[in-house]
Amino acid sequence: MQPIADLDVLDLDPEADAPAPVSSAPDARGADQPRVVAPRAGTNGRSVFIETYGCQMNVADSELVASILGGEGYALAEREEDADVVLINTCAIREKAEDRVRGRLTHIRARKEKSQPGLQIGVLGCMAERLRSKLLEQERLVDLVVGPDAYRDLPRLLAESRDTGQAAVNVQLSREETYADLAPVRYDTNGVSAFVSIMRGCDNMCAFCVVPFTRGRERSRPVTSILSEVGQLVDAGYKEVTVLGQNVNSYRVEQDGSAVDFAELLYRISLLSPELRIRYSTSHPKDCSDALLHVHRERPTVCDFIHLPVQHGNSDVLKRMRRTYTREHYLDLVERARSIVPGIAFSTDLIAGFCGETDAEHADTLSLMREVQYDHAFMFAYSERPDTYAARKYSDDVPEAVKKARLTEIITLQTEHSLASNRRRVGTEQVVLVEGTSKRSDDQLRGRTDTNHMVVFDRPAGLNKGDYAVVRVDDCTSATLLGSFVRATTLEAESARLGPEAA
Repeated sequence: MQPIADLDVLDLDPEADAPAPVSSAPDARGADQPRVVAPRAGTNGRSVFIETYGCQMNVADSELVASILGGEGYALAEREEDADVVLINTCAIREKAEDRVRGRLTHIRARKEKSQPGLQIGVLGCMAERLRSKLLEQERLVDLVVGPDAYRDLPRLLAESRDTGQAAVNVQLSREETYADLAPVRYDTNGVSAFVSIMRGCDNMCAFCVVPFTRGRERSRPVTSILSEVGQLVDAGYKEVTVLGQNVNSYRVEQDGSAVDFAELLYRISLLSPELRIRYSTSHPKDCSDALLHVHRERPTVCDFIHLPVQHGNSDVLKRMRRTYTREHYLDLVERARSIVPGIAFSTDLIAGFCGETDAEHADTLSLMREVQYDHAFMFAYSERPDTYAARKYSDDVPEAVKKARLTEIITLQTEHSLASNRRRVGTEQVVLVEGTSKRSDDQLRGRTDTNHMVVFDRPAGLNKGDYAVVRVDDCTSATLLGSFVRATTLEAESARLGPEAA
């Protein structure tokens, strides 16, 4: 998951013509931009509209909520105006997303009071846990508040609130809940790519991040349930999965008397189908092992792309952030990765203006960027979030104007690096998984390379969403590769054609 910490992010249209101020994973969407459900029939005469803000983990959670309520007979409404229940799955990670959610709740509450008195309004997820008192008692915006570990309780809470007219709440965090037995309803999908959550919570306690307080302690999902879910996706025709966790590298379960770590899990997933691309997010540098890098090298369906958040380029700032690695450790990891997996691509997260940041410390972020030359990046100006270590121990003392100026420098440099990365691919042939038509024309297709670069090319007859194609890269912008169709293919055929060194 591209982690969206307690920060402001600039997010881009990956097909933009103009030089993109931020280069990120091409499927990125901002935490303040909602995802909504597709319609689905129900049996109990009631319907629910689900709107999701935040990271990919929140999208996966909403798919679980849709599964739980669908099992109780709720239909999924396409529009909030058609629903008996409106649920907002929230993000408390960035102030901008939180403000957007509060505005939406105010709007929905006003409509309820004016014309739909029976409407039930609920808040789910991270913001629910953190702001339950304000939402329920002070602002009286919602009828129920449900934390990320209490989704199974939603049917009971909805019934209780409806019967009594009183607010219903369950924000209890769990040390065991992984929702391993639930089959998500994949309403926010292109039918080609899907998210699979492999763990919940986080134990890292980074100074700037509120996730451990809103999602609880880290726990890993059983291997068999993950493999079963991915297998079902393969059977349903999906061609790509992204396995999710706050820190997937720390995945670990005991099975049959031995430990299964993330490298082993990824290897087992790769055995399920020769046509299934596998990605993951997010990867913490402290836990990124050589064993994992060798899985990238040895398994052709494991994409040679890692989102590896560095956050900052100065070791003293990293220590204040409680990131548990130094600049030198991070750069050594990048060098090892490129040695083991030639051609591997990297994206990252970068924070401008963290507490106490000096001009010299900021310069270290720029110099680290020049050393690594990231393909994509998510770039943020720091904003303090309540309850975090930084909020309790540090002063948010970098002026906003300075934060913005430093962020602009980071964005400008990353734009140069993203353009250079794309230019290096001009003249090459890339295997692209077609995700759909271009946003600009039905006569063009778009898809991503193994290294997560977006490609747009003219649509040939007979090639459809979910197919693989070899595309020659003819030109580029800083955000998009522009290519020409060469031939239809399969991952298995390309692996066989290139031989053992393809892995």
